[in-house]
Amino acid sequence: MTGKQYPKVVVIGAGSLFFGRQAIWQMVHSPHLQGGTLALVDKDPDRLEKMALLAEMAVAEAGVALRLEAASDWRDVLPGADFVALSFAADTVRYRGLDCQISEKYGVRMCSGDTIGPGGIFRAMRELPLIMDCVADCQRLCPDAWVINYINPSTVNGMAIARFAPAVKSFALCDSLHMPHVKLRYAEYAGLVSDAADWTAQLDADFDLRIAGVNHFTWMLKAEYQGRDVSGRIAERLRRGTVRQSMDGAHSAKALHNDAIACQLYEIFGVIPVCVSHTKEYVRFYQGRGMLPDEIPPLLIWETDTRYARHEAMWQQVDDFISGATPIGEFKTALGPDHATDIIENMVGGLGRSFYINTANRGAVSNMADDAFLELLCDIDMDGPRPRPAGEMPRGLRGMQEIVLDTHELTAEAIVKADYRLLRRALMTDPLTNSIADADAILRELLASQRDALPDHWYAEAQIL
Repeated sequence: MTGKQYPKVVVIGAGSLFFGRQAIWQMVHSPHLQGGTLALVDKDPDRLEKMALLAEMAVAEAGVALRLEAASDWRDVLPGADFVALSFAADTVRYRGLDCQISEKYGVRMCSGDTIGPGGIFRAMRELPLIMDCVADCQRLCPDAWVINYINPSTVNGMAIARFAPAVKSFALCDSLHMPHVKLRYAEYAGLVSDAADWTAQLDADFDLRIAGVNHFTWMLKAEYQGRDVSGRIAERLRRGTVRQSMDGAHSAKALHNDAIACQLYEIFGVIPVCVSHTKEYVRFYQGRGMLPDEIPPLLIWETDTRYARHEAMWQQVDDFISGATPIGEFKTALGPDHATDIIENMVGGLGRSFYINTANRGAVSNMADDAFLELLCDIDMDGPRPRPAGEMPRGLRGMQEIVLDTHELTAEAIVKADYRLLRRALMTDPLTNSIADADAILRELLASQRDALPDHWYAEAQIL
């Protein structure tokens, strides 16, 4: 951003209920952003109209000078952008359901289905071509803007932008390690604080927490308080959580048995997994192909109907604000900041905070390649992210990380180059693949089920008519 006090932020996929509402909130309420411009983009006219109206009402209620733009074509609002946040998806609930249901027929169980396994590959196939089209337009229309990928699979999409559009300033995000919340959570688990009210700058400085790994496959490489290792205390808290978790039983596929799984993986690898709702899907142990402890059954697959219901409730919240059923004055307390807009605020305001960002390793994990695309704690300003040292990735886990990175990079390359042979190789490399024949069958069935969402070239190469 040059010569301006306030930024222009373009949100592509404004109808994203996990980002659009929070982006509006932060642009309205942050003193570093509220004098700038928020441009909302969505191809669905009804969703765009609703989000634009919500933004107008929030701006009027707050009495701020935030300028608003709305467009169905991102090219209409990209000129002058300082940040472009990508947060769109093509009917993702339905397609993720197909990915998980078809893969389960062949013994591949995915509780989320959007980053690893066939689900991760096919979500990238659906989203990445449009991402690269948008990135090309950003390079032409707003060449100085930071492009922030907020679309899963975050690593695949972030890798693709970095590798195939290197002139574009970019990084990728996932909200699973949103700071300072993730650090506070583990401080509570370690018994250092009882709640957020106890958090202080000194405690933050004394608690040395280092997390690293491929997005959704991240691990606590260090947890020390005043030089003393507290990872065992965190693990013990997880063990206690296992008891409560098994008693109530009311958990989604992504949440079920996470504490027990975290403890088991900690016992094996000596470090704690910090995104268990996804990590358990990255490893082969919980696929149901061998014996499991009594308290850990095979993974349940992702629940389409539950996610539809969640989206419906979110849209109802938006509708209630627009209709007046919920006073717009309650917007400020009903929502809050988001990971991406927190980072934008920090960059614009020079606030000096650190955040977990998906970017090139550059020596942060000392025994992995500099160009490994990892989720790392970074200092970040308008010059971009700078990873902090994270230590070594333990042997065993390092090899598993490399397999995941190869899978993701092959996926990105296959999609950008429209190469079916590379796509097939990506699935054969994927850690959840056990059978060549089953993997080929999954490819054929998923391609057949999603012809309305994928480019024609996949069908010519796969000989699916």
